[in-house]
Amino acid sequence: MGTRFLPATKTVPKELLPVVDTPGIELVAGEAADSGANRLVIVTSPGKDGVVAHFVEDLVLESKLEASGKYHLLEKVRKAQRLLEVQSVVQDEPLGLGHAIGRVEEVLDDDEDAIAVLLPDDLVMPRGVLDIMARVRAKRGGSVLCAIDVPEDQVGSYGVFEVETVPDAANPDVLKVLGMVEKPAAEDAPSTFAAAGRYLLDRAVFDALRRIEPGAGGELQITDAIALMISEGHPVHVVVHRGTRHDLGNPGGYLRAAVDLALDSEEYGPSLRTWLTDRLERSDRPGE
Repeated sequence: MGTRFLPATKTVPKELLPVVDTPGIELVAGEAADSGANRLVIVTSPGKDGVVAHFVEDLVLESKLEASGKYHLLEKVRKAQRLLEVQSVVQDEPLGLGHAIGRVEEVLDDDEDAIAVLLPDDLVMPRGVLDIMARVRAKRGGSVLCAIDVPEDQVGSYGVFEVETVPDAANPDVLKVLGMVEKPAAEDAPSTFAAAGRYLLDRAVFDALRRIEPGAGGELQITDAIALMISEGHPVHVVVHRGTRHDLGNPGGYLRAAVDLALDSEEYGPSLRTWLTDRLERSDRPGE
C-alpha cells in the first residue's frame, strides 16, 4: 500500500513514482525484457489499475506530442508499451510474497516451466544478473536466486542464505543454497548473503506453495516454499550480485536511486553533478 510514501501514495501507486523520469515498474520491466522475457504479469492489489495502464498506448497523448514535434518525449512515452506483453492478476489481500507468486500459476502457459520474479522495490544495477541466473539454471537446473553481500549489522532486515561453494563453478559468485533464514539476528545469521528481489523459480514452486503453512499474519512466505523444495532435493543456487542495489520501498533508498540514475544520465548528470558538488561544499563551510 506504499505507506512509507504517504501522502504521495494516497492517489499514486508506489510503483509509478518516478526514478528521475521513469517509474520503478518500467525500470524492472526493462530489466526483464533485456534478459529475454517476452511477457510480464503484474501482481497487483485492487484499485491499482494505473500500474497496468502505464504499459498501454495513449493515442491522444502520442498524437499531441507528435504534432508538437516533441519526438524525444514521444519515444519515452512509447517505450513502456513496446517492452513486453503485459497482463495483471489481482492479489485481493496482502498475504505475503509467496501468495502473490502463487497467483501467477493460473495465467501461465503449459510450456512455461519457470518464472522470473522481480520485486519492483529492488532496483539492481547494472542490469545483467538475470542473464547469469538463466545460464546457471540452464547448467544446473532447479531454481536460481539473487543475493547481495550486506554488512553484518544489516542482516536482520533481510532473508539470508545458508550457502556452500560449488566445486566446479567457474564463477565464485555462484553458490549452492542449503537454506534460508528470514531476518535473523546477526549472531544467528548463516551468512551475509541476503535476498535481493530477483528469483528464477522452477514451476515446482507452485506445488511447494500449496503445501506450506501460512506464517505470521497468515502470510505465505516464499522462503518457506524454497526451504521445502531444498529439503526434497530440488537444486537451488544463488548468484551474488556485486553491483548496486537500491531499495525503492523507502524514501531514503528511493532518493539514492534517483541520484544514482540521474548522475549516469547524459541529460541530467553533468548539471546535477555540478550542483551537488557546490551544495556539499556549502554544507561544509561554517555558518552555511
